Amino acid sequence: MKIAILGTGYVGLTTGICLSEIGHYVTCIDINEQKIKNLQVGISPIYEPGLDELLVKNALEERLFFTSSFSEGLESAEIIIIAVGTPQRNDGAADLSYLEGAAVHIGTHIQPNTVVVIKSTVPVGTNEYIKDLIQKNCPKEISFEIVSNPEFLRQGSAIKDTMKADRIVIGSENEQAREKIKEMYKPLNVPFIMTNIRSAEMIKYASNAFLASKISYINEISNLCEAVGANVEDVAKGMGKDFRIGEAFLHAGIGYGGSCFPKDVKALLYTAKLNGVNFGFLNEVIAINDHQHELLVEKALKRFGSLAGKKIALLGLSFKPETDDMREAPSIKISRALLSLGAKVSAYDPVAIENAKHILGETIEYSSSVKEAVNNADAVFIVTEWNEFKELDLKSVTESMKNPIIFDGRNCILDSKLRDCGTVEYYPIGKPSILINVM
Repeated sequence: MKIAILGTGYVGLTTGICLSEIGHYVTCIDINEQKIKNLQVGISPIYEPGLDELLVKNALEERLFFTSSFSEGLESAEIIIIAVGTPQRNDGAADLSYLEGAAVHIGTHIQPNTVVVIKSTVPVGTNEYIKDLIQKNCPKEISFEIVSNPEFLRQGSAIKDTMKADRIVIGSENEQAREKIKEMYKPLNVPFIMTNIRSAEMIKYASNAFLASKISYINEISNLCEAVGANVEDVAKGMGKDFRIGEAFLHAGIGYGGSCFPKDVKALLYTAKLNGVNFGFLNEVIAINDHQHELLVEKALKRFGSLAGKKIALLGLSFKPETDDMREAPSIKISRALLSLGAKVSAYDPVAIENAKHILGETIEYSSSVKEAVNNADAVFIVTEWNEFKELDLKSVTESMKNPIIFDGRNCILDSKLRDCGTVEYYPIGKPSILINVM
């Protein structure tokens, strides 16, 4: 099939590369000309394991193309996939301006009998609105169908999540359109869920809000565990073995971030209010997560009394491992809180430093290694659970610090590894602190 994809962010680029990998001819379109020029020579704008190799492979095999020209990209496309961003507005609603812009371009260039797929995360009713907008911008009456096909990609495992998806949701009122999209995905051999358009739109928001709620729940349990002397990891293990609950997303830490959970929870809450539904539960999910971002700073204040003049080393900046994405990353709020309290912040991340500079500027110091970041530090905050941090030589780390004090926001460090440190103070989330040879 000939497929056009509007947007070359995480969703659009990953989808385009994976569809070309299973044999389709895919043209990715983006208005950012520099991004397109880079993609044409095999340079990806995002960090995603395995993506660069598949990009180059499918471009060389002439199944994957990139252009900033809508007329060129949409010419002869059987399926048009919209994968542009829907960022959060100040009132919590989804900003549909990029989607609206895409609809105008599609209306100008769409060919008869095309299926338009909205993969962007959108509020219920958006597919119908965009279909009308495309029709209004067509120079003449053209027959086309629209399909809601939400994505469920996790940054850091986006290729796996595409090629070996749990399910593919296809929402449409037209049987032929549903079957065409089903045929497009057929080589993946994964389960399909067929719904109407509005149900498909709701599935994405409902899924992300549920996962965010599960994270906030276990984080609140972790705070209670600390108060009563329980171990949240044991509690989560005991809970997760119940098949009705499951083990996923029961890892206590300093809260969720990224481009999806924060904005999708708020967008669903906005939709509820708009439709007169009291969904106050989500307000609590958001409040718990906001507080969780502050937890390491609170622990450090309790330990030191004052952070003025203290050097704090942040290990991890991205919102999760295996990505350079800084959107809604806990490290942002943590860094700003530490600076406001007079601390000096040095930070290291394997891939996210350049993106962090766009947000935090030069307010903090950026290090090229763990060793450099922790040198003469009064404390270390582990903010992102990169494998590099899980496998740290803790003795070497603590020996180079001014004070061997670790605040672990992701419970990365095994208790057994701490015994080799000599002297260390270790403060995890939701379980007892460990003080070794501390006078």
